[in-house]
Amino acid sequence: MVDALVTLVVVLACLGALGLLAAARVVKQYERGVVFRLGRLRSDIRGPGFTMIVPVVDRLHKVNMQIVTMPVPAQEGITRDNVTVRVDAVVYFKVVDAAEALVAVEDYRFAVSQMAQTSLRSIIGKSDLDDLLSNREKLNQGLELMIDSPAVGWGVHIDRVEIKDVSLPETMKRSMARQAEADRERRARVINADAELQASKKLAEAASQMADTPSALQLRLLQTVMAVAAEKNSTLVLPIPVELLRFLERGQQEISGAAARAEGEAGGGAPAAGPAAAPEREAAPARPARQAMPTLTEREPEPHAVE
Repeated sequence: MVDALVTLVVVLACLGALGLLAAARVVKQYERGVVFRLGRLRSDIRGPGFTMIVPVVDRLHKVNMQIVTMPVPAQEGITRDNVTVRVDAVVYFKVVDAAEALVAVEDYRFAVSQMAQTSLRSIIGKSDLDDLLSNREKLNQGLELMIDSPAVGWGVHIDRVEIKDVSLPETMKRSMARQAEADRERRARVINADAELQASKKLAEAASQMADTPSALQLRLLQTVMAVAAEKNSTLVLPIPVELLRFLERGQQEISGAAARAEGEAGGGAPAAGPAAAPEREAAPARPARQAMPTLTEREPEPHAVE
């Protein structure tokens, strides 16, 4: 009788230990436990630490509350300005309501992934190429809002969405490179022209200052000669004053003007044929007459030899 009682106690102790092991659960710090009793959701969410459930009757589901980093596969689309691009992104989200994440949606990870891909395609079609390349902050906010709106009912909060890369066709890359090069060349020319304008103004001021003091021009000329002579070369520099060149230029212009006036007088004052020309012919000095050639009779006889 005693042996049977001891055996019964041992069996009950083993069953109790097995039941305790079946009912004992441990929830980690970053997890929350959702209990379903006979298929019905229990309102109490089990926090981190040790917890107990009713074996066979209760089912405990652990939900990770950490931020999940989910890459969005590259999506190919056509922008609003008809450019084909491939865009990939990354989504950061976390579960804020463990019960809703299990009850409202079958697989919240897959749902967020599909919603992110659909929203990325939509944002590509609504944006221009320049916005995708330079205005990503605004697109990230719009993409985050598009994904977060339906995810609120799933017990999921979208923490952040980032567009990682935008792939362009090679032809478009070359066109953009040529455009950027032309823009840089345009800015370089504008800067160069502005520098030339400023330099011309400064040179005009310097010329005006040197005109008031001619010795300054002479000193500047000597400095230029010294700068050229400092280099070891075989070039000999002889400075010529600008006034001398201007004097020679004026003399050449006066000579050319006198020659032109003389030609005009010679061409416009020629004597006309008729009686009016007779006094001029009389007044003209007589040309010396040619000496007449001696005739044969006037020639002296040649001497003949005497036999």
